[in-house]
Amino acid sequence: MLGFVHVVDDDSAFRIAVERRLKLAGYEVATYASAEQSLDRLPDDCRPGCILLDVRLPGVSGPELQAQLYELGSTLPIIFFTGFPDIQTTVQAIKAGAEDFLIKPASSDDLLRAIECAFARYEVTRAKKEELDAARARVTALTPRERQVFELVVQGKINKQIAYAIGCTERTIKAHRHQVMEKMQVQSLAELVAIAERMGYRPNGPSPHLP
Repeated sequence: MLGFVHVVDDDSAFRIAVERRLKLAGYEVATYASAEQSLDRLPDDCRPGCILLDVRLPGVSGPELQAQLYELGSTLPIIFFTGFPDIQTTVQAIKAGAEDFLIKPASSDDLLRAIECAFARYEVTRAKKEELDAARARVTALTPRERQVFELVVQGKINKQIAYAIGCTERTIKAHRHQVMEKMQVQSLAELVAIAERMGYRPNGPSPHLP
């Protein structure tokens, strides 16, 4: 199987037709008649996949479901379907991270092409998430003092300022910085700062909450 496609649409005939088309193309398919149903059986984003999502759904709309899925941490790319093109909705959905926007009835070629692009994006997104999770795990493995030094270093503080801030000698700070660089598996300060920024740290800004 090529991967998992989740189809969320209240039109049963459309769901059946798309499911048949995608299964013939080699995809696994799950269908949902409403946004609420998809939330009850939350799509698993640990497997390569994407979501085909109708814009106009009874109850929770497609864009509203998109927002809820992102809040829940889903990394599955979303391809919107609509039978009623609306430029404002399209722009908002794309700005919010949608992969594509197809007009019903889309051709098989357009549908499969959009899904292929969505799967490629999924792989990139998952790789970045795994890299970020690994970096967060390395930060939580730092000792409390190393964590302190790490946070001050990525704020742009020099050894003398860090030593004054936490009441240590510069020699001690150098030793802690060396340990931080080793544990974070980086070779340069620039690399350390880049990783910190991806985790949400900003120079002179508040530190993000990490476990």
